[in-house]
Amino acid sequence: MIKEETKKLNLATDLKRLSEIVDWFESQADVDVEQGLNKVKEAAGLIKNSKKRLTEIENEFEEIKKEIDIDEDDKNEIEQD
Repeated sequence: MIKEETKKLNLATDLKRLSEIVDWFESQADVDVEQGLNKVKEAAGLIKNSKKRLTEIENEFEEIKKEIDIDEDDKNEIEQD
């Protein structure tokens, strides 16, 4: 349970941090190339982690949908008997 909460928190935290990085770039009149490169590297890692977590979430939704479909099929079989 704690692991799932940590993953949820990490996704929310990662998305918030990405937003902060975008805001940083937008607020810069002159971007320091080295600092900008570090921000881009950080953002790339955050995007990679976020995509992975979103894929996991999508898979969880698919599993729930399958369970619902199975439960619905079982209910229909019972009603037909």
